[in-house]
Amino acid sequence: MLETARFLVVDPPRRSQSQYKAFLPRFDHGDKEVLQVQHQFHATPELQKSIGELAGSVHLSERTLQRRFFRATRLKLTEYLQNVRIMKARQLLETTNGSVESIAWAVGYADPAAFRKVFGRLTGAKPNVYRGDARL
Repeated sequence: MLETARFLVVDPPRRSQSQYKAFLPRFDHGDKEVLQVQHQFHATPELQKSIGELAGSVHLSERTLQRRFFRATRLKLTEYLQNVRIMKARQLLETTNGSVESIAWAVGYADPAAFRKVFGRLTGAKPNVYRGDARL
């Protein structure tokens, strides 16, 4: 319901549409190892793994994983993970009453200020403002 509402809402020209933009990851690229990393990100976005650990989990070198991941998704590993985390945070802000800090920690940000900065950059709104707008 919330996704449909976000899709249909159109604000007046003076406001940004970025908070309604959905992250739509590509899974149809055919790269099995990249797909495994994507599934790790979606299943446990809160885990802090280094690129070396991710590469080791799919038996690739760091550079090869980075290159193949970008070719398959058109995003760097860190950008993709940020998008997944913010997507999960948006869901939590829309459906729970948890504090912004607890949501930041739940999606993998140790620093709530860093979370607020990334959230604002990707959605165009601060988390508390987004929560208020999402519930209208």
